[in-house]
Amino acid sequence: MPTQRLIRPVAKLATATQPDGHKLYQQVAAAVSDAIQRGDFTPGQRIPSERELAEQYKVSRPTIREAMIALEVIGMVHSRHGSGIFVADNPPSDTLMIGLDIGAFELTEARRLFEAEAAALAAVSITDEEIATLERLIVEMERENLEHVSGEHADREFHLTIARATRNSAVVDVVQSLWDARSRSPLCQHMLERARSVGVVPRIDEHQTILAALRERNPKAARKAMRDHLARVIEGLLKATESDAFERARAEVEAKRTDLARRVAI
Repeated sequence: MPTQRLIRPVAKLATATQPDGHKLYQQVAAAVSDAIQRGDFTPGQRIPSERELAEQYKVSRPTIREAMIALEVIGMVHSRHGSGIFVADNPPSDTLMIGLDIGAFELTEARRLFEAEAAALAAVSITDEEIATLERLIVEMERENLEHVSGEHADREFHLTIARATRNSAVVDVVQSLWDARSRSPLCQHMLERARSVGVVPRIDEHQTILAALRERNPKAARKAMRDHLARVIEGLLKATESDAFERARAEVEAKRTDLARRVAI
C-alpha cells in the first residue's frame, strides 16, 4: 500500500497540532494512529520504515523512534526484529497520546543543551568540597551499576551537584526539572527501562572525564565533556531501542542451548 496514504503534508500536520501543545513525536504518533483507525493499515500489516517516516515528516530518527515506542506502549503497534513495525492484531480504538508526555530522546537533547553550559559555568566556581562530592558519587554510581539498582540515583545527584556549583538558582531549577520529567513521563520511563534491560547504564568513564575537567577548572573542557557524554546517552538509547528484541531473543536461544547441553550430559 502506498506510503503517501499514511503521510499528511508536514505543514498541515504541524499547524493542526502545535496549538494544542502536542509534542513533535506525538504529532507523528497521532498521524500514524489516525491512519490505522481509518483502515489505511490493517492488523498485522507493516507500516513504513523509520527512514521513510523521517523523510516524509522532515524529523529526526529519534523523533520517529519515540512515536513508534509511544504507539507500542499503548498497544497500537508491535515491532519484529529485522522486519519492522506492524499494526497490532487488536489495536485500541481510543488513544490518549498526550498522556505519554515527553520521551527520552527529546529530554536528553534538552539536557545536553542546558547541562553543557551548566558544566562550563560550574567549572569557574566549583569548590574542593563539591569536587569531593562528585568523586564519592562516581563510586556510588559504580556500585549501583554492579548491583543493577534502577533509578540512577547517584547519576542524578552527580548532575545536580554540578548545577548547584554554578551558584545560579535558575540553572538548578532547570536541571532539576529535566531530571524530574524522567520520572513523571510514562514514555520516558518505558524507554529508559528498555535501555537498562539491555545493559545501558551510566558510563563511569564519561563521568570521570567531566569530573577531570571540573577539577582543572576548565570551562571549555567541562562543556565538551558534558556534551559528549549526553550525545552518547542519545546514541545508546537509539541502539538499545533497536536491539532489545534481538538481545532478548538471543538470551532465550542461549538459555535453550544451555538446557539442551544439560540434558545431553545426563
